[in-house]
Amino acid sequence: MNLEFLLTSLLIVASPGTGVLVTLTAGLTRGRRAALIAAFGGTLGTIPHMIAAITGLAAILHTSALAFEIIRYAGVAYLLYMAWTTFKENGVLRIEEDQTSQSDLEVIRSAILVNILNPKLSIFFFAFLPQFVGTNIANPVLRMLELSLVFMAMTFVVFSIYGVFAAAVRHHVMSRPSVLTALRRTFAAAFVGLGVKLALTER
Repeated sequence: MNLEFLLTSLLIVASPGTGVLVTLTAGLTRGRRAALIAAFGGTLGTIPHMIAAITGLAAILHTSALAFEIIRYAGVAYLLYMAWTTFKENGVLRIEEDQTSQSDLEVIRSAILVNILNPKLSIFFFAFLPQFVGTNIANPVLRMLELSLVFMAMTFVVFSIYGVFAAAVRHHVMSRPSVLTALRRTFAAAFVGLGVKLALTER
């Protein structure tokens, strides 16, 4: 496995983004199990982008302004929705003793959506992975699949670390309402910032 690919992928995965925020939120509000489920959901959210890259569908997004704009603004709208629900006291960033109040499927769905509604991730897969597929490779599709699976595994591990850490400090957050309020505002601002960044992104 190419060391440069591993290091670059690690930097990309570890950089705070929507998937990390959703996993942190799950860990802080519902504990370790929800954090791991959110990490799994965030990992699943990369599959459509992987398929797009391997099949060449990402090229359509890259060349079609309309397709790109539709997905981009759907992503922006969802990020703003996440910001609003995070900011509210009874929104997604609320500490719950009853960790069964939100089903596993709901946690997974939310985590998947924040990664699916990110057109730049498809373009990233399309532009990044081929750089590590040599021209002498007998089966380039299989090679891209292998690299994508490594990226997914790395995503799950890193997201899980974030989530488990958040779960470990959730009780400290529960006992300090001012800390929870600050986190709520910070996370909401982060979602808004990511939404603005996505809105200003050009193909």
